[in-house]
Amino acid sequence: MPTPETPVSALVSAPPFPVAPRGARAAVALGRGRGRMGRLGRLGRLDVGATAKALWGAGTLAALLALTGCATSDALDAATGSAQGWSRQIDALLPADVLLLGEQHDATEHQRLQRDTVQRLAARGQLAAVVMEMAERGHATTGLAASATPAQAQAALQWNDAAWPWQAYGPVVMAAVQAGVPVLGGNLPRSAMRAAMQNTAWDTHLPQAALQRQYTALREGHCGLLPESQIAPMARIQIARDASMAQAVQDALQRGKTVLLIAGAGHVSRSIGIPTHWASQVRAQVVVARAGEAAPAPHAGDADAVVPTAAPPARDACAELRSRWPAAPAPAADAGKP
Repeated sequence: MPTPETPVSALVSAPPFPVAPRGARAAVALGRGRGRMGRLGRLGRLDVGATAKALWGAGTLAALLALTGCATSDALDAATGSAQGWSRQIDALLPADVLLLGEQHDATEHQRLQRDTVQRLAARGQLAAVVMEMAERGHATTGLAASATPAQAQAALQWNDAAWPWQAYGPVVMAAVQAGVPVLGGNLPRSAMRAAMQNTAWDTHLPQAALQRQYTALREGHCGLLPESQIAPMARIQIARDASMAQAVQDALQRGKTVLLIAGAGHVSRSIGIPTHWASQVRAQVVVARAGEAAPAPHAGDADAVVPTAAPPARDACAELRSRWPAAPAPAADAGKP
């Protein structure tokens, strides 16, 4: 759900795919949580190498981050409170093998709640590991001392601050490091993006209805700017990213403890995200933080709990992206409709 969260994702290390929330085009980018901040690269015959430089300046990256909450679908909202409600929901859902926390990437309160959850579970001796969308699989803080510095943690994770601001996520990482809990990158490595784009086997992973929801989220998340020919390849990357995070979690499972997974809300969706890559015996619980009443709730059945939080400052991230997208096509007449 990224998360915000994404455009032609392949070769620039940033949150894959900007998947904008419903209505973001209308005026406010709610950055939902599918974590798709695309890596721009060459796809098929489309050479976006030159486009990448234009798009990935600091301003455009900020716009894309605002777009990618890694989108969620419409439906059910089931929780109350913010920080207090979050803690109650977490406690009610444990024990579990995996606790998936879905965020909106530009909602700073969500990262504070994640840090608090790390500290809470670690203090109880219940936390096996923290897996994060924000770092690539293969990088981890394993072996770092509890006294390690933020710089050491960033180096261990090969952290990309331009894509995922350390100011936002550093406290989450350091809470785990200081508790002696490993932080593991879960995202698909950048080097694997091109192969994922071309792997048509991913086209059959989801049922058709779920795959079409994924396509729709990608169209909306790119504010109507993404060529239709890019939708299927980008969906393959999205599914491959979910598979990568699922495997990172699977590798970290410990009997009697919980692996905490942090990703955009769309990534944690039961029907189209990471849980679709696990066998049924993995006990997984999904909690989604919902930033403001205007942010769409998860599709019915996609989350075990939804915790409302304050909305981030309003901004029209689609307008920002459109202003920087070379030769941007005019948005469709119904671009902002759900």
